[in-house]
Amino acid sequence: MTNLDGSLVQATESPQRLVDLVFRLREYGIIAVLVIFIAVTTGLQPRFLGQQNIKFILLNATIYALLALGETMVVVSRQMDLSVGSVLGLSAYVSSNLFGQVHGIPIPVVFLAGIGIGVACGVVNGAITALARVPGLVVTLATLYIIRGIDISIIGGGEVVASSLPAHFLAIGSDSVVGVPYVTMCVAVVIAAGAYFLRSFRSGRELYAIGSNPDAARLVGIPIGRRVFTSYVASGAIAGLAGVLWATYYGTVDSTAGTGYELTVVTAVVVGGVAIFGGSGSVIGAAFGALLLSTIATALYALNVSPFWDPALDGLLLVLAITLDRTLAVRLANAMRKRTFRHEP
Repeated sequence: MTNLDGSLVQATESPQRLVDLVFRLREYGIIAVLVIFIAVTTGLQPRFLGQQNIKFILLNATIYALLALGETMVVVSRQMDLSVGSVLGLSAYVSSNLFGQVHGIPIPVVFLAGIGIGVACGVVNGAITALARVPGLVVTLATLYIIRGIDISIIGGGEVVASSLPAHFLAIGSDSVVGVPYVTMCVAVVIAAGAYFLRSFRSGRELYAIGSNPDAARLVGIPIGRRVFTSYVASGAIAGLAGVLWATYYGTVDSTAGTGYELTVVTAVVVGGVAIFGGSGSVIGAAFGALLLSTIATALYALNVSPFWDPALDGLLLVLAITLDRTLAVRLANAMRKRTFRHEP
């Protein structure tokens, strides 16, 4: 019996180590591609690594990486949030417009307002997905347009301009140390905390369990509806926060703020190693995916390539990443099946 138990434990742990190794190598691959891409672009255009370019890359990547944090929490549970760009746009306008509507309003209150807008949107997405059991892809595709429509109806033809915003509010998105924006460092800490939560807390690990096998998760008593609802609320809150940070960086906010961000964020998450079918991946990998996409966009500009190629490249990377994920999933399943069979008595 001892040998049988030992064989079963080994057969269970060995495939898990194999899965962890594959996706860890996937993250290292993103870093390698990023380094090679920077080296090649710098060789073609030496000014690419100028301080201003580096700051621009980091600030863009900061917004995408923050959104990717919330998106990862949803995707690992086998769901999708396509409304993040619209939530960002609504939050950016409503929060920044408060400075013109309420004289002397404290900046923390503005941030809370932006986060509150995101939470409200996340509650709607989560309630319909978890309680009505409508696929999250369908729900958030609908709310993407609904929230954008609300945003356009509120803004009309107007906009918030940088001159109407307090200097210390705009400084949040522009101040830096040694070329690294303060906001980037703060978001890096938030992402590290999110990665720790997903890997170390029971509620975080349960999101992976739900994504890996919803039926098994239900059988062991995991509250799937509650966890999925919470992940959507968290994603909405993070998108709301990203909207306020977006306003601090760009200053001018109109109805187009955040348009198209959902594709870039989903691409960053999948390219960063988060399985589109749920159950695996990390926030750190998603953040590196965001950094890679931001670097590519800036490199195209530095090389005088039309920015209209950005969405095409994002779509290409998304297809390649999903294809790679599917190929890895099939091969891992076969490898685990063979190992389990080999250890059967």
